[in-house]
Amino acid sequence: MPTRREFITKTVCAASLLPFSAYAFNNSIFEQQDDVLNVNIFSKHLQFLDYKSTGEIVAEMGFSGVDLTVRPNGHVLPESVKTDLPKAVKAITASGVNCSMITTSIESVNNPLDVDILKTAGSENIQYYRTNWYKYKENMSMQDSLLFYQNEVKQLGDLNEKLGLIGCYQNHAGTSVGASYWEIQKILETVNPKHFGTQYDIRHAMVEGGKSWENGFQLLQKNIKVIVLKDFKWGQVNGKWEPINVPIGEGMVDFDKYFKLLKKHNLKPPVSLHLEYDLGGAEKGDYEITVDKKVVFDAMKRDLKKVQQLWKNA
Repeated sequence: MPTRREFITKTVCAASLLPFSAYAFNNSIFEQQDDVLNVNIFSKHLQFLDYKSTGEIVAEMGFSGVDLTVRPNGHVLPESVKTDLPKAVKAITASGVNCSMITTSIESVNNPLDVDILKTAGSENIQYYRTNWYKYKENMSMQDSLLFYQNEVKQLGDLNEKLGLIGCYQNHAGTSVGASYWEIQKILETVNPKHFGTQYDIRHAMVEGGKSWENGFQLLQKNIKVIVLKDFKWGQVNGKWEPINVPIGEGMVDFDKYFKLLKKHNLKPPVSLHLEYDLGGAEKGDYEITVDKKVVFDAMKRDLKKVQQLWKNA
């Protein structure tokens, strides 16, 4: 055993080397982490894999975790949520990645299956979930429909508070509730903002908002809980102009301006990365795909790398 004097001497010498060894290395890692987003892959694009394989490949590709589909035709079916969600979470997290968010078809606390999903998610330490998209009711005005869904969201938020969950409503291009930022603001008006907000999708925001997407961001930025990242460009399909999905950085989404706005407001929410361009059916959530799995994995790695690069440079 060394004497006390020898121990102190060796400790001081070792400490003097820290800036050039472990300390410098760890400090470098911490600096990098400040410039890295928490990116989860949307499991819709990996539904050709089982839970264990999903966790393993997600870890290998360098993602933080999985945004798991818990909905009809998803990775976990709602009717099997009590048994299959715990299995999925255990298998995925065994690979060292997290499973803290799920994408669901949840609409109302009055649906027993929706409540089962929420209770199971709470027991599995899921933090975030995305709801279904609401449709305007044919027998109601648009204003009355929004008030109806405002109440549904309020009740979901109350249950979320009891279960330790955060619900999210995604802005989405089209004619469902939430294509407009103002619709989302309206349905969030009465809910507890700590337990229900928005999953902000910049692709859909730019499709619907054009040059005014920044106004929509400013309107909703205090409600953002999770963000979705994907890209698009306008093009002609069978003679009609439509938004065409493309890899990150190859389309019209102004990621530099968007990321600068997030940083300006000190927002660094967890990310769900979507790949909705042609990947042999993986983009649509097919259980069997027509391309080699490596094609899908390589695309995911490229988009992940591009996201982190764009975030760092913003």
